[in-house]
Amino acid sequence: MPTNAPHATTDPESGMQYTYVSNYLSPLGPLLLASDGTALTGLWFEDQHHLPPMRMLEKARPDPLPLFDATFEWLDRYFAGRDPGATPPLRPAGSPFQQAVWALLREIPYGKRTTYGILARELAGRQNRSTWSAQAVGGAVGRNPISILIPCHRVVGHNGSLTGYAGGIERKCRLLRLETDHSIGGIIDDAGIPMVKFPRDV
Repeated sequence: MPTNAPHATTDPESGMQYTYVSNYLSPLGPLLLASDGTALTGLWFEDQHHLPPMRMLEKARPDPLPLFDATFEWLDRYFAGRDPGATPPLRPAGSPFQQAVWALLREIPYGKRTTYGILARELAGRQNRSTWSAQAVGGAVGRNPISILIPCHRVVGHNGSLTGYAGGIERKCRLLRLETDHSIGGIIDDAGIPMVKFPRDV
């Protein structure tokens, strides 16, 4: 962590820390990055839903963290159409349920996808529950604070339809196309983007 770091700015609603901020100009629009100094705590399109309060971000300090440099390199590889590999350290703030859903999202490999229903069944199985609703899982997916690196864009409707994405459906379609180069309008081509199989589905 940089020396003489400012006190962490914490969102009282989410618990997320915005001590440091930076920006990245992606082919899909500007991205805003936030960090607590050791891990990435947020990455958003600047015009997306569920942005943190601007009053919180304004208290954060722009800083050339090595973590931001590593994230920029990861994003460069990603937007060049390559599997970018392991992410830099991530520390999204959320409820235990949200954390469990976001951990599942990180298991969806590059170039694959899943559905809200499959995620709900997988999470219920891992937690020894009879069920979780796809709607509850979808709510947690939509609140993912680290876009792209936690790949919520790889979750689609039960019939492959592109439903729900805080950054906008057009961006979701373009991210999926970037990873696979296969799409048909608003419906993702099953042959082009294979469904991921979690261990209990194999």
